[in-house]
Amino acid sequence: VQLQAFGGGLVQAGGFLRISCAASGRTISDYDMAWFRQAPGKERDFVAAIRRSESSTRYVDSVKGRFAISRDNAKNTVYLQMNSLKPEDTAVYYCAAKTGGWIMTSQVKEPSRYDSWGQGTQVTVSS
Repeated sequence: VQLQAFGGGLVQAGGFLRISCAASGRTISDYDMAWFRQAPGKERDFVAAIRRSESSTRYVDSVKGRFAISRDNAKNTVYLQMNSLKPEDTAVYYCAAKTGGWIMTSQVKEPSRYDSWGQGTQVTVSS
């Protein structure tokens, strides 16, 4: 499956943005999906994940209550709604998919568990 993230941009602190991850080649309905982000000079960090059964989601503590991950299997797209953005949210955001098998709940935050990645979209939050 090929993933393409888009929708990033420049936004002021306190603002909102929705980024999308469009999949092609395969349907994502059977895949666990996730968003990660990477700031300059830092490692790629987990942001949010959504199970193939979309009622199950997980978030890193720093975005709980501000970000929401969702999926539209009919459109083969995963979204990340980001509200109350902070300068520390500035990063390149990547979407990822687990295309083979399951990810244990304790492992959803590990980038190595995902086997398909998009190219990333830049989100910049100005203070």
